[in-house]
Amino acid sequence: MQTKRMLPGEWAPQNGVILAWPHSGTDWAQMLDEVRECFVNIIEAVTTYEKAVVLVNDENNFPIDQFTYPEKIKTVNCPTNDTWARDFGPIFVKEATRWIGLDYKFDGWGLKFAANEDNLITSRLFEKHIFGSSATRENHLHFVLEGGSIESDGQGTILTTTECLTSANRNGALSKKHIEEKFKNSLGAERVLWIDHGFLTGDDTDSHVDTLARFCNPDTIAYVKCEDTEDEHYSALKKMEQQLHEFRTGNGKSYNLVPLPMADAVYEDGHRLPATYANFLIINEAVLLPFYKSPKDQEAKAILENVFRDRKVIGIDCLALIKQHGSLHCVTMQLPEGTLGEKS
Repeated sequence: MQTKRMLPGEWAPQNGVILAWPHSGTDWAQMLDEVRECFVNIIEAVTTYEKAVVLVNDENNFPIDQFTYPEKIKTVNCPTNDTWARDFGPIFVKEATRWIGLDYKFDGWGLKFAANEDNLITSRLFEKHIFGSSATRENHLHFVLEGGSIESDGQGTILTTTECLTSANRNGALSKKHIEEKFKNSLGAERVLWIDHGFLTGDDTDSHVDTLARFCNPDTIAYVKCEDTEDEHYSALKKMEQQLHEFRTGNGKSYNLVPLPMADAVYEDGHRLPATYANFLIINEAVLLPFYKSPKDQEAKAILENVFRDRKVIGIDCLALIKQHGSLHCVTMQLPEGTLGEKS
């Protein structure tokens, strides 16, 4: 009988978080100082509670002395195309006493952007022995999957979106049934909840679930709610909300649904950017929440403080990040407890 594997919920104990430091070869080239300030703030918040693994290019001058806890930061020399660690980092599942780092193919969100270096990051990290002796790499490079496209309740349920996972430019428009079988075999999924509606203008990911709806615990989903009937997102997000009400937990109960405010519209060169409060990161003892210099920042913070009563909710200005159409969760990938090497 095959040993059951499980993709932990993000709230499970962690060793650390992976980030990729912005450099001149990325799309951040014209705003490096601005975006690096944001990354410094994220890394500072992470290392208050756990470790940070920061990928740097050869030419990078990473300001490790700038941090309060430099001893909690592990820099790794590793070429990168960009900084979206959520989508090219390893996805760890637990099987008995060992951790398995699933190495899926990353193709630049459906061949939109270069990904030749980013697609190699997980294998390179294993080659550099960054992870613990109980962690092994499993090759899934025949299947395109980004970490931001899936949510786990830690009990066998995967939450995802139809638009992203069935995209023709990812896996040739595989059927839901085929994808569910993949998730069963690799992630240990017992069931998949498919969100068929919802989007954010300016989002390059084809509606990653981590921009729209998030598990906060096995029974609770926080989601983006749009109340402005004149907003272009209103109809699709209303349909998403209705579908979330129809979903049931593994025990057959309705989910505790927590609406997050629709972020105030942010524009760059006349184009709306995908600002969202759903793109928060859960770490040990804290939740890092993207802020956008809006009065709604405090509203979203108060809502999540009520959900995560055992964690401190920390707001971080992420206006710089959404200028490249992502946010806080997108640039981070958590590492479950037991996955980092003893000396990392």
